[in-house]
Amino acid sequence: MTDPLTSSSKENITSFDDFIRLADYSLMDKLNADPDAKPNGENHHAREVFSGHYVPVTPTPLPNPEYISHSSTLFEELGLSNDMAHNKEFCQMFSGDLSVAREPMRPYGWATGYALSIYGREYTHQCPFRTGNGYGDGRAISIIELVSKGKRWEMQLKGSGTTPYCRGGDGRAVLRSSVREFLAQEYMHALGIPTSRSLSLYVSKSETVSRPWYSEDSGSINPDIHVDNPVAISTRVAPSFLRVGQVELFARRARSHAHPEVLEELRMIVTHLIDREYKQEIDQSDPFADQVLELAKLFSLRLSSLVAHWLRIGFCQGNFNSDNCPAGGYTLDYGPFGFCEVFDPEFQPWTGGGNHFEFFNQHAAAEKNFHMFYTALCTLLGDDPQALEKLEQVRADFSELIKNEIKKMWEAKLGLKTFNAELFSQLMALMMNTKVDYTIFFRELSHIPEDVSALEKSFYIPASKDLLEQWQTWLKTWRELVSENGDLSEISEQMKGVNPKYAWREWLVVPAYEQAAKGDYSLVKELQEVLLKPYEEQSKEIEEKYYRLKPKEFFNTGGVSHYSCSS
Repeated sequence: MTDPLTSSSKENITSFDDFIRLADYSLMDKLNADPDAKPNGENHHAREVFSGHYVPVTPTPLPNPEYISHSSTLFEELGLSNDMAHNKEFCQMFSGDLSVAREPMRPYGWATGYALSIYGREYTHQCPFRTGNGYGDGRAISIIELVSKGKRWEMQLKGSGTTPYCRGGDGRAVLRSSVREFLAQEYMHALGIPTSRSLSLYVSKSETVSRPWYSEDSGSINPDIHVDNPVAISTRVAPSFLRVGQVELFARRARSHAHPEVLEELRMIVTHLIDREYKQEIDQSDPFADQVLELAKLFSLRLSSLVAHWLRIGFCQGNFNSDNCPAGGYTLDYGPFGFCEVFDPEFQPWTGGGNHFEFFNQHAAAEKNFHMFYTALCTLLGDDPQALEKLEQVRADFSELIKNEIKKMWEAKLGLKTFNAELFSQLMALMMNTKVDYTIFFRELSHIPEDVSALEKSFYIPASKDLLEQWQTWLKTWRELVSENGDLSEISEQMKGVNPKYAWREWLVVPAYEQAAKGDYSLVKELQEVLLKPYEEQSKEIEEKYYRLKPKEFFNTGGVSHYSCSS
């Protein structure tokens, strides 16, 4: 049998038939379907799912769909012509209508269950049945896996209707949240951060849903009105959507002996994870315990590196539970996320997030998620004390590993070869006391200025004479250390490749999705173009519009400075 990952695909796919010929369903072929599910995918009502790795589900199409945008970057990686985004059958498929499916594509997709742990504590009461058996993909339905140019991709429709995991919801995503996710994934990829990817974005011209949100200029913490929103479907793409919470679900069931096949289902999901996300790094002919140990080590490296990247560019995940932590080590769940503008280690954009998931606390949240992953793997290795001892060491090493990754990140961000704790501590205090813009400050610092006046562009309030003198002293010390590392012009360019010029600024995104709701997608596309080149200088016009401080009127404004997860 030909391995699809080693076979070549057409470089410029221009027809729908050529596109669907890339279909290759590893998850549905290798894992177990819910035995209580209807095999045709007509599984839309909320209910408990007791076993199996997935439920076949048909998406609910958008009525009267309209194209908004697609990712030309991802299209190129996939070998798709940009014209495919406007192909009639392609549009139908990615707005939820699988009636266009024909061999080798299947006329239904799949949804998966997973467990929930919040900061290392297991929860079941979010599940309507209080058992955890109703928690999973409530409005996200994967519709195809395909292999193109030697890479496997899974494509998932977000907002495509109800599944057994919908917990009484309507299964829809509103245009606001869909625009945010579409643009954020484009931006994160352009920054060089591992992330799920954006493929396409379609909106319904006739269907709306009501959601709680904020009135104009609202200072409320929580939404104060209900608004009707157009519904949309964004397609997100990744090598897989396997999460820590999925592995955790089967481990929980195994520990409670939920059914006779549960330990085998745990082994199957871990084997599938290795095959989907770590195939190039783990030899699958090795003893299984060795594979599991290597999986733990590799995931710890990916996860620690990911969080360091988040801190580098000011990203706060906002809700870093185990179900939002992909076991492949990339960014997922662009709901309660935000980007730090005024520097604050306690920045948290999501009103429901609390201090667990604050900007500078994300390393601790990651450690909790890794602990839940470790606990699940322990269940699988329960009869191998030597393997368990080694696995425990991997878990014990995680805290130091992620701290070292973060130190290396700060070294690069500051143009230094070694981390200077005293210099860093002084910098953090100055940044907070001066209320600097996180992105603008580090971009201006990347020019390695001699005088603090070059940094004042990033100050939200004028600094006192005493504070400016403290800045000048710090700048002199830092500059001397940087000078010891080599040519300043080369170091400056390296720093500019670490410190982006253009940041995600919610107050500039809001007008884009508000205009889109009126049928004007021009600002969405403009933002997409700007965010695709975050390290470049771009034009003077773009700089004046996008490289500036947050206006005062947007501070403490609901829907801009903070927001609920209503989407």
